Amino acid sequence: MPNLLPIRPIVRAALVQAAPVAFDLAQTLDKLQALTIEAASQGAQLVLFPEAFVSGYPRGLDFGAVIGSRTAEGREWYRRYWASAIELPGPDANRIGGIARDAGVYLVVGVIERAGGSLYCSVAFFGPDGTYLGKHRKLVPTAAERVVWGQGDGTTLPVFNTSLGHIGAVICWENYMPLLRTAMYEQGIELYCAPTADNRDTWLASMQHIALEGRCFVLSANQFTRRSDYPVDYPAALPNEPDTIISRGSSCVVGPLGQLLAGPVYDQETILLADLDLNDIIRSKLDFDVTGHYARPDVFQLAVNK
Repeated sequence: MPNLLPIRPIVRAALVQAAPVAFDLAQTLDKLQALTIEAASQGAQLVLFPEAFVSGYPRGLDFGAVIGSRTAEGREWYRRYWASAIELPGPDANRIGGIARDAGVYLVVGVIERAGGSLYCSVAFFGPDGTYLGKHRKLVPTAAERVVWGQGDGTTLPVFNTSLGHIGAVICWENYMPLLRTAMYEQGIELYCAPTADNRDTWLASMQHIALEGRCFVLSANQFTRRSDYPVDYPAALPNEPDTIISRGSSCVVGPLGQLLAGPVYDQETILLADLDLNDIIRSKLDFDVTGHYARPDVFQLAVNK
């Protein structure tokens, strides 16, 4: 039987499971550059970094905030966190774009975004020519994250049509929002990036479910961090031993029929590689296309305020 066009590309994706230098923007960007170049040297065309890689997920930190009061020390830690964030677009985003250009990759990075006096947990997208493509802001920070991160809105729910396929991102527990997932499926997402800070055993099942539901490739990157990756004077109730693991990872790649293609990997810094045959997306939709032939628009409709 002859091959039928169009034939989709095979994409080599890299997921970076590593720690930033928390609260230190300059050193974090240096590390991001080195890891991106390393991934590109292994043939990666798309490189994904975890949630809040630039410049840190403030695990265990309460910023001195309890109901009814705040502390001066907590306000100073917020200032330090704000100072290690970046503007999108902005000079530091330009440097990340330069890293993407020098490596010749699509670069998807979890960042803490600074806008005025507010911070947002965001994902920034860059093309292989260094172009800043856009961002997604986390719609609902989880639990105590709301002390320091603002809410995103419908203006940053992009899926980018690239030479590799349709790329978008949903951050950590946003992945438990069925209507948000549906909004991404309706835009034809194929390379579904899920940067996260969740390293529980249950995370893998969620990633497999989403891949099956959306008939897409799911790429989930998480940080591997030790106590030594945080400042010495970090006031959170974390163990004092430098080698104590704070976040164990859990990065993984799942195919559109729910099959594991890479990971999950725990308890080490690594770069996961997976070759993704985008033709598998069409093959998987023979019997299920959640916003196509398996949809019932006469019964259900989704309204998205962009």
